[in-house]
Amino acid sequence: MAPADALATSLDEYDTWLRVERGLAANSRSAYRRDLRRYAEYLRRGGGTDPASVSEEVVAAYVDEMREARRDDGRPRYAPSSIARAVAALRSYHRFCVEEGLVDSDPSEDIGGPRVPQGIPKALTEEEVGALLDAVPGDGPRAQRDRAILETLYAGGLRISELVGLELADLDLRNGIVRVFGKGSKERVVPVGRSARSALTEYLERGRPALERTGRRNDAVFLNARGGPLTRQGAWLIVRSAGDRAGLRGRLYPHVLRHSCATHMLDHGADIRVVQELLGHASLSTTQVYTRVSPERLRAVYDIAHPRARR
Repeated sequence: MAPADALATSLDEYDTWLRVERGLAANSRSAYRRDLRRYAEYLRRGGGTDPASVSEEVVAAYVDEMREARRDDGRPRYAPSSIARAVAALRSYHRFCVEEGLVDSDPSEDIGGPRVPQGIPKALTEEEVGALLDAVPGDGPRAQRDRAILETLYAGGLRISELVGLELADLDLRNGIVRVFGKGSKERVVPVGRSARSALTEYLERGRPALERTGRRNDAVFLNARGGPLTRQGAWLIVRSAGDRAGLRGRLYPHVLRHSCATHMLDHGADIRVVQELLGHASLSTTQVYTRVSPERLRAVYDIAHPRARR
């Protein structure tokens, strides 16, 4: 391997490993590539074109550069979460190089990123979800589609990428279940309740055929106005527009209905392992973040349960 090509070649091999061996989703691989492209540019500025020539001091200097980078107004260029993600990417890359025999040692082994406070997902209240689900006006094909999208996201705790990836063969509305392909193409079966089944049935019987007539035939469940598969961006705009009409401007983000589904199920006594299976979390610790209660709910339970709370 020519030294000038060693860094680029190893990065290409690492990307293939993420796709084939780890089964990482395209969006996750894209994030790794962005972080490692920035890292590779830094290494090349210092004359590094071979992963075997990278030392712990070089890696530490790169992390320090990210910490100290500033925008024109003096604010940090990179948030702690962005730095932590970049460190995770470069550590994963260097571990891969060691395991594949490309280098003898891992220069990132003792490098740590900044601590990132673990935030509690800001779920909507059940009343706010109700207002959001009722915020689609009209009875035309697009309105039927948009109601089905909102109901399905909340009913099954789906990611938006999972929603737009649904195909007709994935739906079994008679039994109220949907087959979902999550991160890393991992398959799971998700139940959907009566409201979502009703919205999906109406859309499939009336709304979708009307949209499909305007475009080419395809198997995607959710179609855009031209009859093609709806994109993640298109689905997110539908959620955000409904949120604006429901008075939730600034409260919405792509996972809001997924977070709300998990939080409300746990509030109503669902077993955390069931919620883990529903959401497709590989680790129970990921689901456990939803078990944290709000200060208001904590106070209300305390007032009811503690024998001296009201004395």
